[in-house]
Amino acid sequence: MINKIELSVIIPCLNEEQGIGICVKKSLEAFEKAGIRGEVVVVDNGSTDRSPEIAEASGARVICESKKGYGQAYLRGFSEAHGKYLVMGDADDTYDFLEIPKFLDKLREGYDYVPAIG
Repeated sequence: MINKIELSVIIPCLNEEQGIGICVKKSLEAFEKAGIRGEVVVVDNGSTDRSPEIAEASGARVICESKKGYGQAYLRGFSEAHGKYLVMGDADDTYDFLEIPKFLDKLREGYDYVPAIG
């Protein structure tokens, strides 16, 4: 199944129980609506709240990263991702994960990097 994943959404997380479930669910909804074979990888960076449990219950694969830092969490997520393409987003619901198909379209066209689309 791993080789069939086209897109991995990487979300670093540190005490984001208010937003992480929403982000995961929106990502999965975008996959379903657009027929995307994808996964959501939440990289927990030492949360002391219920963020990891909420992420997992919402459908994400949760990876724990003990080395502190936002960049370190992303690097771990990149190394654990199974998708051909990677999309990054924060766990506080500031990015609209329902827009994922627009990013994937550009990646499929051959773009190496697609910034926020507005």
